[in-house]
Amino acid sequence: MLATRTHARRLTALARPTWRLPSNVALYLLASLVVTFLAASAAPTPLYGTYQAEWHFSAITTTVVFGVYAIAVLGALLTLGRLSDFLGRRRVLLAAIAVQALSLVLFVRAGDVDQLLVARVVQGVSAGAGLGAIGAGMLDLSRSRGTLANAVAPGVGTASGALLSAVVVQYLPAPTRLIYLVLLAVLALQAIGIVLMRETVDRTDGALRALVPDVRLPRQVRGAVLTVTPVLFAVWALAGFYASLGPALVRSLADSHSIVLGGLSLFVLAGSAALSVVVLRGASARTLMLTGILALVLGVAATLVAVAAGSTVGFFAGTVIAGIGFGSGFQGGIRTVLPLVAPHERAGVLSLLYVVSYLGLGVPAIAAGYLVVHSGGLVVTAREYGIAVIALATMALIAVLRRREPAAPAARAPRAETSTCTAQVR
Repeated sequence: MLATRTHARRLTALARPTWRLPSNVALYLLASLVVTFLAASAAPTPLYGTYQAEWHFSAITTTVVFGVYAIAVLGALLTLGRLSDFLGRRRVLLAAIAVQALSLVLFVRAGDVDQLLVARVVQGVSAGAGLGAIGAGMLDLSRSRGTLANAVAPGVGTASGALLSAVVVQYLPAPTRLIYLVLLAVLALQAIGIVLMRETVDRTDGALRALVPDVRLPRQVRGAVLTVTPVLFAVWALAGFYASLGPALVRSLADSHSIVLGGLSLFVLAGSAALSVVVLRGASARTLMLTGILALVLGVAATLVAVAAGSTVGFFAGTVIAGIGFGSGFQGGIRTVLPLVAPHERAGVLSLLYVVSYLGLGVPAIAAGYLVVHSGGLVVTAREYGIAVIALATMALIAVLRRREPAAPAARAPRAETSTCTAQVR
């Protein structure tokens, strides 16, 4: 019996890869996985017009299709978001990739709204299960660069997914299928990379208990989370608007049916957000949040003026400023909280931050779809939505200014690592 067990252990050891990805490569792999997941979530945005023309549904349906994704992400974050703290990052990531691949297959085969909704729900479950594990894994590998990558990667993914999908739909064959097949191929390569990545946390008991939603926060981060919650909600509410109604609004302003032009609005927002994260990475977390809030207010106000004036150029100029607000606010929120979190709590806390973000992403967007149909139409709804975002940003500003002490430790922690972060990124 002992000989049999020894032989089995030897076979298991031989079956395991003896070579693992270096930490630097693994960090880039995980960041690229965030990009792929967010690109996949943004890929349907330029296609909503195509789906609407083929299946004859209203703007409400468009925002519901968008909103169910956010709701599915929320459910998965609350139930699956902490699993990687117990099962290990790699196991959870491979399962999340498999579910994401399934969602892409469902998109390829979708023939009506119901099937599209199912695909979005499955995609949301995958993102909710994977994002916390990916973000925690990047922090395991490097707290400084992992924090930066957690803030940069979502913007890069959203921007690239929106524009790539728009180009494919506009200029290449099989517009409702090709982009998903491309993403499937990328996911397959990334899955191989995850298999070759070393595990960064030990497996522990408690995985079943982790499936029960638990919104408790470690004591040391509660004040910081309360400070950043209005900021995260506001910036992601803006992203929800651009993802659900932005393409239709910019095509209306430009009096154009170009799908690329529609996808460009989300690309500009997310692209300027990602760029601002890199440019402002040396700033303190508090400075980032204040910069994000002010840029958000200014950018949304400029966008509303451009919409009222019918100016496409003004719309994109306002979008760039709003994107800076998005990127700075999100990075500031992440950097306020994560340096205070112990390694075994990272996935859970990061998942809760994403819960706040996806509430902001989904709920206002669904409300906007209802108002487009039953209120004053697209332009009026855009104005009302923009005013609501400005109000949320004002609340966020008050929260940041009133809570000076909780923000200070998070602001000092990144500074202590700024030189390391800059040197490693270069």
